[in-house]
Amino acid sequence: MDTMQREESAELDALYEAFRKNHLNPLWTQIGDLMPEHPKPKAVAHVWKWADLYPLAQRSGELVPVGRGGERRAIGLANPGLGGEAYISPTLWCAIQYLGGKETAPEHRHSQNAFRFVVEGEGVWTVVNGDPVRMSRGDFLLTPGWNFHGHHNETDQPMAWIDGLDIPFSFQNDVGFFEYGSERVTDYATPAFSRGERLWCHPGLRPLSGLENTVSSPIGAYRWEFTDRALTEQLLLEDEGQPATFGQGHAAVRYINPTTGGDVMPTIRAEFHRLREGVETATRREVGSTVFQVFEGRGAVVMNGERTKLEKGDIFVVPSWVAWSLEAETQFDLFRFSDAPIMERLNFNRTLVEEATA
Repeated sequence: MDTMQREESAELDALYEAFRKNHLNPLWTQIGDLMPEHPKPKAVAHVWKWADLYPLAQRSGELVPVGRGGERRAIGLANPGLGGEAYISPTLWCAIQYLGGKETAPEHRHSQNAFRFVVEGEGVWTVVNGDPVRMSRGDFLLTPGWNFHGHHNETDQPMAWIDGLDIPFSFQNDVGFFEYGSERVTDYATPAFSRGERLWCHPGLRPLSGLENTVSSPIGAYRWEFTDRALTEQLLLEDEGQPATFGQGHAAVRYINPTTGGDVMPTIRAEFHRLREGVETATRREVGSTVFQVFEGRGAVVMNGERTKLEKGDIFVVPSWVAWSLEAETQFDLFRFSDAPIMERLNFNRTLVEEATA
């Protein structure tokens, strides 16, 4: 190395040292990481088995009390690629929550949007802003941001469900607020249907008392009987030669906000999918994160070419741009939620559908 080269090298070292001292990073040393050719998520595709999750939740019920401080007996699913944080993806949080017989989880509220999906059991009511909402198998229940909510179990038997929230997205963007409510829930009533359902859940009808659009859905619970009926009718219409399904032998519905026709909450999309026995879906890639829980049946998911068998209760996450497809061994029912509203609102959404695997 000649004198000029040594001088240039020393000057370059000094330049980089000055960058470090002034908290600067040059783009030319990291453009491949910051602007990859396609999404390269740190989160990894992963499956959690219900047979492992539920016994751990039961044991937590024996050892961990519910009350102020911890607030909820909720166990977050930590994506193995995200460094131990209880995040199932960079934008979504998913947990199994367990409430013992006659237990009450006290009221609080937070900026984060939340929902609950019940794969098994009943006997718990969640009270949202004073409206008691029954929780039963197959029900999808909302707790939009900044709504007071608590839970109470009227029975002697425990109950478990999954929670989904936008906690990682809220935390990363510093938008979170939290406030304690009553030490108990404000209403221990146990009605068959909540006030929100009685007002809003009539097909094709909108109350004139609620003509203004709302950011999140005013419906507290989307009942399984209606979800099941909608999926059943799609497949029956397919049998009659009508183009009613999402794909051949693949019925699907999206839960919506009846005031806008859009997603139930501004950061979370929720859907339900039913595959006929033997159906294999096309392989898809999508920008954003998606999470599934098996509600009923047996099948498999293929993510980045790796096939994993699935049964009732199993939960899996598909990170951004990971190739995935589903295979149904029996009739296969799956609940799905994702961060699609964020991706679409910011115009980052993109989908690639490849050839069917069959």
